[in-house]
Formats: sequence, C-alpha cells, structure tokens
Amino acid sequence: MRQLLFFRNELVKTRYFIFISYKGTSYHGWQLQPNAVTVQQVLEEALSTILCEPISVTGAGRTDTGVHASSFCAHFETSHKDLSLVKNFMFRLNCFLPRDISVSSVRKVLPDANARFSAISRTYKYFITKVKDPFLEDSSWFLHGNIDTPAMNEACRLLMTHDDFTSFSKLHSDSKTNICKIYSALWEEEPDRLVFTIKADRFLRNMVRAIVGTMIEIGSGKIDLHKFEAIILEKNRCSAGKSVPAKGLFLTDIEYPPEIFI
Repeated sequence: MRQLLFFRNELVKTRYFIFISYKGTSYHGWQLQPNAVTVQQVLEEALSTILCEPISVTGAGRTDTGVHASSFCAHFETSHKDLSLVKNFMFRLNCFLPRDISVSSVRKVLPDANARFSAISRTYKYFITKVKDPFLEDSSWFLHGNIDTPAMNEACRLLMTHDDFTSFSKLHSDSKTNICKIYSALWEEEPDRLVFTIKADRFLRNMVRAIVGTMIEIGSGKIDLHKFEAIILEKNRCSAGKSVPAKGLFLTDIEYPPEIFI
C-alpha cells in the first residue's frame, strides 16, 4: 500500500506557465508541423534537455509562419516541484535556446490553468513603415503612399460594433465559432510608421492580417465605411481585402486572471 501511494505521488506533476518572446522569421509558426521547424518544437527540445525528462508544451494559440511575439505564453508539466531549485534554470534555458527565442519568466500555476483557455484577452500590433529601411525588413511592412488614418479609425469604431468575423477568418479553419469580442482597436500615426493595435478575447486564424488589409483599402480610398460594414455582414472571406504580410504582425500581450498563479 505504501509503495502504491508513493508511486501515485511520483506521477503527480506540477504545471507551469512559461512566458517567451520570439522573432518568427525563421519559423513555420508556433505549432508543431511535420518537416518544418516551429517555435513549439524548439522550446520543447530545450525544456526536455534542461529538465532531463520529456516535456510537451501547449501554447496560448497559433501564430503563423513569420509572425512574431513579444509576449507569448505556453504551459507545461514537470516532475520538478519547484523550478527555482533547478540550478541556473532560466540562465541555462536561455543559453540553450537560439538567439531568436527568449524566456522572460516561468510561473507555477493551478493544475487546471490553461495557457489557451484561461486567457482573458490577447493583444496584437501590426507595424507599417512609410520609409524603406533594411533594418525593419523582417519586422514591418513597407507601404508607399498616403494613408487616411482618421478614416481607418472610423472603421475601427465600426468594427467594435460587430462580433462575427467570418469575413476575416482563414478559409477551412477548424474554429467552432467565428464570434469574437473586440475590446479595442486603434491606428496610431508616427513620423515614419503606422501602428495598428487590437485587443480581443480571442482571434481567428489570419484575422488581424485580413482586417489590416481591408482597412488599408479604406485608408487608400478604394472602399468606404459602408462597403467595409457590408464586407463584415457578408461573412465571406472572399469579400474582404488581401491579408497583409506576416512579418509586420506581433502578439504583444496575453492577459490571465491573477488567481491562477501560485
């Protein structure tokens, strides 16, 4: 009986949230894929090596090929009860990871906390540069010409009055619903760039890039606000604008309820 209880205790693992940032240029997105290098694969290999046990991680969501994250979260379980007792854990993990992936923190959470389903909100930013700059080539989209930022912000206000974003969702995705609650959306104009920030409870695949591409058509005078709303109501991806390049998109924040952290 004592041996059985001991064995059961050994099977109990501790769950952690790991917060990372990464430059997505060299990766085929976050999620594991056959015959392609992904952020999830690299992180699992690093954790498994440092902790000397097989580790699988579950991300807060997917990011597509070339998309970046200044703040991404995943959860994993380990037999280590307290990672602070693992000598130089954070330092060794960051040394093992490539230069384009960095771990900022690892926090113990409740056993049922989930990096994907426990999230309250997610925030993305899209960066557009108005000048050709080789040093921004991998992290922004160069767009020539004048853009009507106030008109695009009118579209933002209109966007937040809707909740079905089928028109901005990748075709044939595995999403069970295309309903999202957008909390805020805003274009900001700086001397040499435009920055679009959007916060919602969840996002559909390709949603932000499709929204940006359609709003650029408003900013360049190709469509008006009435057409923009008609596109939303049509619930047809073919009606919306083209998706902008992935390289300008950053996942910048994921919000969780504080009570899930131990």
